[in-house]
Amino acid sequence: MKTLTALCVLVLVSTAPTIAHHGWAGYGDEEFEISGTVETPVKLAGPHGTMQIKAADGQVWDITLSPPPRVKGAGLSESTIPLGANVTINGHRHRDPKRFEVKTERVTYQGKLYNVYPDRK
Repeated sequence: MKTLTALCVLVLVSTAPTIAHHGWAGYGDEEFEISGTVETPVKLAGPHGTMQIKAADGQVWDITLSPPPRVKGAGLSESTIPLGANVTINGHRHRDPKRFEVKTERVTYQGKLYNVYPDRK
C-alpha cells in the first residue's frame, strides 16, 4: 500500500507543472484577437497543439491550442495551414504582458473557422 501511495504522489507531483502551464488561470479573462502569418505550422505533439504566428508589428506569438484530439476534431491538422499563411486567432492572452502567448479557442484561415474549444463561447 505504501508503494502505491508513493507512486500516486509521484505522478501527481510530476504532472503539476503541466497542469498549471496549460490551464486557463494564467490567461486574461478578456477575449483577445490577433492576426498574422504562420511562422511555425500546427504541431500536435505534447499535451496541447501549438503554432507560432508573426503579427504585423513583427512580434512572434506562441499560439497554444487544445489537446491534439480536440484540434483534429475541429478539422485542423499539421498540414492544414501552410507557412506564411494569414490567420486570425481568437482566445485569451497570457496575463504576463512580457509573454506573447495566446490560449486559443478559434483559428480562422481562408474564411474557415477551426473551433478548437467549442465548449467555450
